[in-house]
Amino acid sequence: MNFQMTLRAALVSLIALGAGTTASADQLADVKAAGKIVTATDMHYAPFDMLNNGTYEGMTKDLFDEVSKEIGVEPLYQDIPWPAELPGLEVKKFDIIIAPVTITPERLERYTFTLPIADATVALVKAASSDLKAPEDIKGKTVGVQQGTAQFKQLEAFGDKLGGVTIKEYGTTDEAYADLAAGRLDAVAGSLPNLTYLVKNRPETFALFEPAKFGEPKYFAWALRKNADTEPFAKAINDALLKMTDDGRVKAIQEKWLGTYTELPREVPAK
Repeated sequence: MNFQMTLRAALVSLIALGAGTTASADQLADVKAAGKIVTATDMHYAPFDMLNNGTYEGMTKDLFDEVSKEIGVEPLYQDIPWPAELPGLEVKKFDIIIAPVTITPERLERYTFTLPIADATVALVKAASSDLKAPEDIKGKTVGVQQGTAQFKQLEAFGDKLGGVTIKEYGTTDEAYADLAAGRLDAVAGSLPNLTYLVKNRPETFALFEPAKFGEPKYFAWALRKNADTEPFAKAINDALLKMTDDGRVKAIQEKWLGTYTELPREVPAK
């Protein structure tokens, strides 16, 4: 009787241990078992993410739709304010952040990044009627930027180097663009693809500085939690992106939304 109970307890423990290992050691397996990838993005970041009459669209969606097909699951898209995305990822509210996240050394220590999906080099936009020209002309001016972004940090460092810039933070880039158009800002800092798209669609209102870019070259990617569980998941996404690069899908999607194609690194940058 005691031997049977002991044997039964041992078997139950082994089964529980095996089930626990299977459920928690591989995020890709969990995603495939669920049949979906739960994502977070800020749908106010054209041309990557935007709402058009309530419908989600943009370069990010087109890319991730194709990645999800390659993995064999359905994407679940959620509109989450940018400041809540990285904290939400860490407490497992979603599987991945697909809002373009700038790769930085500090973030590389804390998160797993996919391959780059776009250029993220910081740039400046102004009102079309503005007399400002070069990036250095923002000295002593008021410049808007989305809060909590790598572009904010680069703008802050650039402003210090110039000798002073008043920085105004915004929850979304759309809010910053609205204040720039209304004359409440002298410029807005953001990634070059976002600002190029803005000027392309509203040339009567906005113009790029000449040159528009300042600071070090940077890239956008998608972010996952940093642990061994995520490694197969990240690899599956990267394999899909490389396949899409080689068969021309990435080029077609870039040209659709950005009007041009930028060849991207085939490895995750170290900084």
